Amino acid sequence: MNPHFHMVLVRPEIPQNTGAIGRLCVSTGTALHLVKPLGFSLEDRYVRRAGMDYWPRLELAVHEDWEDYLEHNPGARLWFFSTKGTRSYWDCDFRPEDHLIFGAESCGLPAELYERYRDRLCLIPMTGDFYRSLNLANSAAVALYEALRQTMHQD
Repeated sequence: MNPHFHMVLVRPEIPQNTGAIGRLCVSTGTALHLVKPLGFSLEDRYVRRAGMDYWPRLELAVHEDWEDYLEHNPGARLWFFSTKGTRSYWDCDFRPEDHLIFGAESCGLPAELYERYRDRLCLIPMTGDFYRSLNLANSAAVALYEALRQTMHQD
């Protein structure tokens, strides 16, 4: 089965977020890519608990680093989500098979990716007097469901 989308977590740190995102991916037919280093073991009980019985059904790929990810996904359309983005994710033109990319919970994407993919940075708008960013699992869900909404009738 070809996944409708690809969720990519670059250097994730919190196993509960990765578990919840894995569950999200199974529920939407989305593949999950993890780019090392990981801040936890995939055998971690928190990953398994958050992913529950969904985890064995997950289409999962683990990549040694960013270049390994690119090598295994040539020609992929990449969208990067960051508070440093200037384009609202509502203005991104998502297509089936796109890769939605998120950085680590504590520091976001590696610095070199911000420069290299500046034109592919998406922002999830937030309002209020105080915010840094949404929780990674929440951000992934918000982005993925917008991509699904945009592409519901494109298949």
